[in-house]
Amino acid sequence: MYYSKLRSYTLLWVLTFSTFIFASTKNIEISSPDKKVKLDIALSKDLTYAVRMDDVVLLKDCKLNLQIGTKELVTNPVLKQTRKSVIHEKVDRLFPIKDAVIMNNCNVLTLEMKGGYSIEFRVFNDAVAYRFITQFKGKVDVMNENFTIGFPEDYIAHLSETTSFKTSCEVPYSHRHTNEFGPKDKMTYLPVLIQTNQQYKILISETDLADYPCMFLKGTDNNGLTSVFPHSPLAFDEDGDRSMKITQEASYIARTQGTRTYPWRYFLISRKDTEILENELTYLLASPNELTDVSWIKPGQVSWDWWNHRRLWGVDFKAGVNTDTYKYYIDFASKHGVAYIILDEGWAKSTRNPFETIPEVDLPEIIRYGKTKNVGIILWLPWLTAENNMDLFKKYAEWGVAGVKIDFMDRSDQWMVNYYERIVKEAAKYHLLVDFHGAFKPAGLERRYPNLISYEGVLGLEQNDHCKPENSVWLPFIRNAVGPMDFTPGAMISCQPEDARATGANPMSTGTRAYQMALYVVFESQIQMLSDSPSRYYQDQDCTRFMTSVPTTWDETRYLDAQAGAYVVVAKRKGHKWFLGAIAANKGQDLNVNLDFLPASTMTMTSFEDGVNADSQAMDYKMRKTTVNKHTQLHLHLVRNGGWCAVIE
Repeated sequence: MYYSKLRSYTLLWVLTFSTFIFASTKNIEISSPDKKVKLDIALSKDLTYAVRMDDVVLLKDCKLNLQIGTKELVTNPVLKQTRKSVIHEKVDRLFPIKDAVIMNNCNVLTLEMKGGYSIEFRVFNDAVAYRFITQFKGKVDVMNENFTIGFPEDYIAHLSETTSFKTSCEVPYSHRHTNEFGPKDKMTYLPVLIQTNQQYKILISETDLADYPCMFLKGTDNNGLTSVFPHSPLAFDEDGDRSMKITQEASYIARTQGTRTYPWRYFLISRKDTEILENELTYLLASPNELTDVSWIKPGQVSWDWWNHRRLWGVDFKAGVNTDTYKYYIDFASKHGVAYIILDEGWAKSTRNPFETIPEVDLPEIIRYGKTKNVGIILWLPWLTAENNMDLFKKYAEWGVAGVKIDFMDRSDQWMVNYYERIVKEAAKYHLLVDFHGAFKPAGLERRYPNLISYEGVLGLEQNDHCKPENSVWLPFIRNAVGPMDFTPGAMISCQPEDARATGANPMSTGTRAYQMALYVVFESQIQMLSDSPSRYYQDQDCTRFMTSVPTTWDETRYLDAQAGAYVVVAKRKGHKWFLGAIAANKGQDLNVNLDFLPASTMTMTSFEDGVNADSQAMDYKMRKTTVNKHTQLHLHLVRNGGWCAVIE
């Protein structure tokens, strides 16, 4: 399941220093290519490190360790060799959600230690990352990993608190003072955004995760954060028709190959909030694509049936989970260039049987009809159904299904991390896409297997009135900053928070209509949902034409302005078209935006803005057409929970 050989990377130069350090403290420094970020390592009875940017200490008294069996590797460590190298390369990103070409530029320090292990550090102009590398024979038991960081001052941590390792990662963000966040408080899953008392922010996450559990963090007694991990499960029992409960756990967090690389732990450091949005660290540090043929992978939009409860009107058939309804969804998708529709929960006769549909659903006919309209079919499944019927991927491919949406994993222990990999590998064999719901955050698997086109792991629109812009405006800086995010936008009934209600027949969203439309530009996912009813989209064709025209992959992205927790303004190019999006939280924003990235020639801009009454009636919007060029400066007025979006062509 896991590759035992160590992965390779581009090295432009290498220096090796052979030395043995036993008792005295050894201080080692490595800087970023631009010399602005510095990593200070002290090696004595253990290994501690500090991180500086512009000579400002941002992290201090940080420790790392890995316990294999009874041995803590970095206790009384002995340094054998120090190797330094440089990585400087262009990476062509498959199915880019930001830029088609990204730079991988960092300085590398590898500490080869006595005892069969190494620690590799990489220092970028905006980040620090490290990982363990071990070279032991056979299998080993990883009992624990110590990731501990300290803060020189009281910072603010923006995080999602959870009491359990069993979580769908849909908790709204808390904003905690780090010196008050202690071991008795709830833990948090990754990513975490740290706001310092200076201009800097630090995003903490992990990547290249394989055959190993996800890392969680808890507060310390000393103004810091430290790691906690779910233990590896040994035995399970049924927990309904779509999940299993753990009845026995191992003493270790992972039983794994002794010769391997471990997940990267990284710190993205920004001076400006736009730099958080620009980062590609999760992708850059992940292992490369392992699929030889990716020509069949087609990102795109999806017309989704579940959130709108398949409520149609103006039709001459009874709407519901039936063939006529899904043909209507296919017709809508085809008319608007939408690549897929999803058959969510309800199409199968039983969640235990992924091969038999209810009598009202003629799946072969739906698939056939979709092919005539150039619309693919994605089928929803609980994770346990897929686990118990791994032959379904072969069968679905024979049927002509385009992909699967796998749901309700809600765990991130070693067993479940390996489950994710088994699913995407098996799906790739039969040219099927995978969208994970009830999932943890992206952690590198999506680069190795690009048929994994999105993850949920977010408090998204399906949570109705619990999904508020004051929380969602943080997502580009935290959750979406580590990879694709299936937020499921597209609500056509908009309201301000005081009017928000959860309703099946007429689901609504908090935020203005222009805000909801702008999410298609601001949020990043290779598969993007159209969550509302096709009947409602037909009622407002101007808005629908814009939303369905927004690509899901891009050639170029420019973040024009941003303030974490307040607003985002972004411009994205696909071919010769530019799409712009802006969203604000519960305070309105007046923003000036330069279009100096455009050519000098005149172009046409079609924009959607908050209407004069949008702060009370969120449905109010105004559509404008105007001409712009590189000398144009826009003034954007966003009401509370408001937005603005445009296409320039």
